Amino acid sequence: MAIAQAGAYILRCFSLKKYLELYQEHRDKLLQTKEIQKQDEYGLAVYATWKLSFDKLGSSAKTLLQMLTCLHHEGITEEIFKQASLSPRILDDMDLQIQVTKLLSDIGKKDSNWDSLLFQKLIGDIKSYSLIEFDEQNQFYSIHPLVKYWSAWTLNQKKNDIQKCVLGIIGISISWNRNHNDYKHQYILVQHINSCINAFNPKDIDIVIATNIAYVLYEHGQWKKTEALEVVVMEKRMHALGEEHPDTLTSMANLAVTYWKQGRWKEAEALEMVVMEKTKHALGEEHPDTLTSMGNLAATYRNQGRWKEAEALQVVVIEKRMHALGEEHPDTLISMGNLAATYQNQGQWKKAEALEVVVMEKRKHALGDEHPDTLTSMGNLAATYRKQGRWKEAEALQVVVMEKRKHVLGEEHPDTLESMGNLAATYRNQGQWKKAEALEVVVMEKTKHALEEEHPDTLISIGNLAATYRKQGRWKEAEALQVVVMEKTKHVLGEGHPDTLTSMGNLALTYWNQGQWKEAEALQVVVMEKRRHALGEEHPDTLISMGNLAATYWEQGQWKEAEALEVVVMEKRKHVLGEGHPDTLTSMGNLALIYQQQDQWKEAEALEVVVMEKRKHALEEEHPDTLGNLVATY
Repeated sequence: MAIAQAGAYILRCFSLKKYLELYQEHRDKLLQTKEIQKQDEYGLAVYATWKLSFDKLGSSAKTLLQMLTCLHHEGITEEIFKQASLSPRILDDMDLQIQVTKLLSDIGKKDSNWDSLLFQKLIGDIKSYSLIEFDEQNQFYSIHPLVKYWSAWTLNQKKNDIQKCVLGIIGISISWNRNHNDYKHQYILVQHINSCINAFNPKDIDIVIATNIAYVLYEHGQWKKTEALEVVVMEKRMHALGEEHPDTLTSMANLAVTYWKQGRWKEAEALEMVVMEKTKHALGEEHPDTLTSMGNLAATYRNQGRWKEAEALQVVVIEKRMHALGEEHPDTLISMGNLAATYQNQGQWKKAEALEVVVMEKRKHALGDEHPDTLTSMGNLAATYRKQGRWKEAEALQVVVMEKRKHVLGEEHPDTLESMGNLAATYRNQGQWKKAEALEVVVMEKTKHALEEEHPDTLISIGNLAATYRKQGRWKEAEALQVVVMEKTKHVLGEGHPDTLTSMGNLALTYWNQGQWKEAEALQVVVMEKRRHALGEEHPDTLISMGNLAATYWEQGQWKEAEALEVVVMEKRKHVLGEGHPDTLTSMGNLALIYQQQDQWKEAEALEVVVMEKRKHALEEEHPDTLGNLVATY
């Protein structure tokens, strides 16, 4: 009917463009007009027809339709209302809680149970008038955007109250678990949250709702929106409870993690320092919350390349947790895993491996082979094997992790997709490009479907596939993907975000592979300067970008420029990481190559001997990196 009426008006206007202009300006009047094509047997306006249908609905069905109006027009499920009805969460605003409970009771809530038959009857009534549709394949309801607009129009002054209640229903329907069903529910909620939340100032959202919605947005990479809500939650808790209340400190820690995700490590560090000091003062040095805050601060140090500071804190956390909780407590094992990651960053593979084996075995014993935490520890150990060039051992573990996650969490769960990506990386290390590519295509497609095209995890998966294309010499395909990743990452995260700079660096490498030195150089200079500014001269990522730029100078025969940069990289890595760290040895090897090009054979030989001996000691004689470049000098 709407099409028929639009057609009639277009005929009168003699212009589609004019109709569209009028539609935007006078949507209500156009939809209610009685102008209809002569051959159309209906004589009623669209709104009038819907109003007749609406008036025939019972009061509960009317209420439900108006609630659906406040959601996104697709992806509507019974589960939203069911989970809210069964939730033990109580809103901070008791008047709103009463209104939400009343609305839920009208459509299926019975004390602490859910009446699915009543909900389906109401849905059936609405559906019988073609006001909503059911998607059999995806098992969700949808409401036509015009019906949604009209139904919202019927709310009049009640619109804001209903919207607030629907946002409350979404908020209390959220569980903080990470199982397969909860994740699916959260994925569906994202579009409804975004549809509802724009109607409100974050300051006007109930603190319980804001906390839960922020959690879902955080999990789906919408960190700016998460931040806006978390700032409000923190300020409200400070005002109501004081700066040292545990809930206030939790909200500060959550905001710090969101800063952390955006690469804003100084802001994260500042908050985490406050949280740690206040928790120490309020609860004592050995309280679990104090130790958690110390662990969070250590993680931020680690992301800034401040590994010795991270390690010092993490050792304290482990010792105190062992003393207070015992060796097998989950929190103790988490802290051991964190310290292992810091050892890994410093190239101390054996120390990392020793801890990770302990964590894995204890989790297997306490939690079983298929528990998510056990699988995480197996994945971490596999990563350490991979770093040591022990690719078959890494692969064996990663296959187990992937298969078990598929079984426990489902094929589209982020942890499953992460494990597939890790296995693909190990295939890539072994030159098994086709196996890597096959997995990465699956990961990319499923991540696109489960999240969004611009979600950070989706962009990472596209970047990984591009890296595999690059390794196969398929540079145009790699370049096409990397340009997309770079542009989307800039748009979503900003020009200075670490992921944006990584994507620019990756594209530069692909230009480099194609001999497009000037294009590579231009990007690499930007990356290096932005990393210097954001992270400092000694951060590992800054040094990587300096090394990449040196390689580009080398390829253009600019030996002195390459040498100058590579000497800085080598000296800073020695200072920050130590002489035996793999990255330090890489920079020494690169500098030796530059010396070779300038016929400085003695300087090259001296460096290469050191590199060979230290790699033999740190890795194994047959590790690919140990075999090195010394033969080229001889």
